Formats: sequence, C-alpha cells, structure tokens
Amino acid sequence: MTSADALFSRLVRRDPDAEAELPTAVREDLPGNSLRLIGANALQSSGDQAVNASTVLPWLFHALGVPAVLTGLLVPIRESGSMLPQAFLTPLVVRVRRRTNVFVAGAVVQAVCVAVMAATAALASGLVAGIIIVAALAVFSLGRCLCSISSKDVQGRTMPKGERGQVNGLATTASGLVAITLGLAVRALGDRLDVAVLAAILGLGAVLWVLVALVYSGIREPVEESGQEHPSRRSRGELLREREEGPGWFAQTVTLLREDRAFRSFVTVRGFLLVSSLSPPFIVTLAVQSGAPALTGLGGFIIASGLAALLGGRVFGRLADRSSKWLMTIGAGLASIVLVALVLLVTLLDLDGGSLLTYVVFVSGYFLVTMLHTGVRVGRKTYVIDMAEGDQRTTYVAVSNSAMGVILLVVGAISSAIAGFGIVWALLFLAALGVLGVVSSTRLAEVSRGA
Repeated sequence: MTSADALFSRLVRRDPDAEAELPTAVREDLPGNSLRLIGANALQSSGDQAVNASTVLPWLFHALGVPAVLTGLLVPIRESGSMLPQAFLTPLVVRVRRRTNVFVAGAVVQAVCVAVMAATAALASGLVAGIIIVAALAVFSLGRCLCSISSKDVQGRTMPKGERGQVNGLATTASGLVAITLGLAVRALGDRLDVAVLAAILGLGAVLWVLVALVYSGIREPVEESGQEHPSRRSRGELLREREEGPGWFAQTVTLLREDRAFRSFVTVRGFLLVSSLSPPFIVTLAVQSGAPALTGLGGFIIASGLAALLGGRVFGRLADRSSKWLMTIGAGLASIVLVALVLLVTLLDLDGGSLLTYVVFVSGYFLVTMLHTGVRVGRKTYVIDMAEGDQRTTYVAVSNSAMGVILLVVGAISSAIAGFGIVWALLFLAALGVLGVVSSTRLAEVSRGA
C-alpha cells in the first residue's frame, strides 16, 4: 500500500465494491486524485472564509467608509453572481474535454480578483474603493461559477458513489477550522481590526486561491469521449447536448425543467432548502435588536459557524453517501424546528442583552441552524453528483444553480420584505419554507449507493 493509499484510507471510509466498478486507470489514480480533491476543496473553503461577503467584506466596507448601499449588494452579487450565469456558460464548458482546466481557470480568476480587492483596501477608500471591490466581487463570482460547473463533473469522473460525500464533508471540516481561527483572531483584535489587517486577510485569500489552482491542476482526470456514453444517458440529455444544432441555452433550460421530472423535483426541493441558508443573518439581526452585540459579537458568531462546520462536516459527509436525500430532508426539517423554537423563546422570555440566557439562546440557535445548513449543503452537492453522469451532470449542476440564482433573489426579497414587519415573521416564513421542503422531498428518487 502506497502512502497515498494509506492516508486516503484513514480519511475516507472506502467502498471496495464501488471502486471495483471503476475503470482500471481511474481506480489506480483514486487515492492521489481524492487527496488532491480534498486538499483543493479545503483550500477553496478556506479562501471563502477570507473573502466572506457576510463578514470580512462588510467589516472592510465599514472601515473604508463605503456607503451602506454598496454593502447591501455584497451577498446578492456573491451568491447570485456565481449561480445565474451557469446555464449560459454550460455550452462553453461542455466543449472542454478536461474539466479540470475549467476549474483551474476559475480559481485563477478568483485569485486575481481577491488580489485586486486587497490592493484596493490598502490604497483607496470611500465610494471609489467600494465600487472597485464590488466590481471585483462580480468577476470573482464568475470565476466561482466556472469552478462550480466543473467541480462536480471532475469529482464524478474520478470518484465512485459512496465516497463523494465524505470528500465534501472533509472540505467543510477544514473550512470550520479556518472559521474558528478567524473568529478567535477577530475577538482578540477587538478595536484593532483596522484596514491593514483586513487587507492582509484578503491577501492571504488570494494566495489560497493560487494554491487551489496548483493542487487541482495535478488531478488525473479521465476524459469521456462523447460517442462512448451510455445510450440511455445520451437520450435523456439529447436536447441539451446537441448545442450547435438545437435551440438556445435559455430554451434548453426551460425544456429540461419542464420535461425532466426528477430534475425538476430536485430544483424545487433545493429552493425550499433555503431555510437554513437565509436564516442565520436574521438570527444575528435579532440578537442585535435584543441588545446582545457586546456579548455575542461578530467574532462569536464566526466561531459558532466554524464549530458547526468542524463537527458536522465529517459526520454529514458519511451520511450523504448513505442517503443524500434524507440528509437534505431531515436537515431542513430540523432547521425549521430550531427557528420556531428560537422565535418562541424570544417572544416568551424577557431577554436582557447582558444576560447569560441571551448568549445561550442566540449563539445556540445560530450554531444549530448553521450546523444543519452544513448537512443540507453537503447532501445537496452529493445528490446532484450522484443523480447523473457525464455531460448530463454538468448540465444538471449548471441549470439547477442558475434556477437557484433566481429563486435566491426572489425568496431573499420576500423574506427581507417580511422582516420589515419584524424579524420573527421572517424566521417563521423561512421555517414554513423548510416544512414545504420536507413534504416535497418525498418526490425525490434515491440516488445514493448506500440507500
């Protein structure tokens, strides 16, 4: 057994039967490829923490004196910008035989954009700095879009079912360690968290993305010849694969969502899973309104998020390989329960911002929802990888993410409007969304090998 084999076997619970079904060349490269995937994904998740649109960039904008209107654009541009263009870009991506090259290109784009942000933080301020950073973030999101489209396909080509979720989980665990470290540093710095420190954090993020590109470029990816794909697989994706002869990408996207029932069900359920991704900012806002910022400051919430990823990443990765469908379903259901419980506690109890009870209520609620979101995210990513093969997987990933970009904007706008009447109403709306996700998930087919 090689050192790569030994390390891989320690990190991942292997499935010999699934590995035996792989082509010989893919099976021989499995340990090395898997370690590179784990390393690249871990570095990518760490880079995300350094360029977090919900934490680091808002702090930076406050320190630079950027108008608040630009601060409000950070999360929508970061999230939707990496999802909406995917269906449009897919025709270009499927023409590239080696999807690792697409991922590396996306990682390089992100590294350059983060370097521009760091330089801007060090040299500019005010409105000018805000506009440059927002523009760089928009291009950064396009680079992330390329990585998102290609990464699932590379993982599907190089790893068997039964092990993919664990790789996603290990990367999540690594991001948790980074978040905890960053949160502790933020709490330790306190008022000393100035522009120079934030610019240095961004500079570190740029270096991490360069390392992502270097590690990922070492993956030995088998290249599928289009004519060698399984006939049934080809027929299901025929309308979306004959791109030069068929209709445009938008018409193809609508056709897929209309005619592929299994895929449409997945996109619908994924939309309801926003309960766990959109609720954490509202929990933070509710904590601030309750007078808790001094006790549960931003560093505390970052640490809670890191602990959730650290504890949940490894466990949820294995559960995703067993049944990614039920991991998503149970995660959304439990997140809804936590939100309802939090609303009841805030409504029934007279919370004092300086009390220990306030600390327990808000940080515990934030921790639980974030941990459940970790499970939902790992389950969702594993499900879409397992439900298709070849170029059809690429199309599924791209179309579902483009659809989610639209759904995210709509649901985000609705929840924000409801929050105008009170944060608790926004949390109850998202909880109801999660319940609908649990109900609608019964239509999903089982695609996991361990199911």
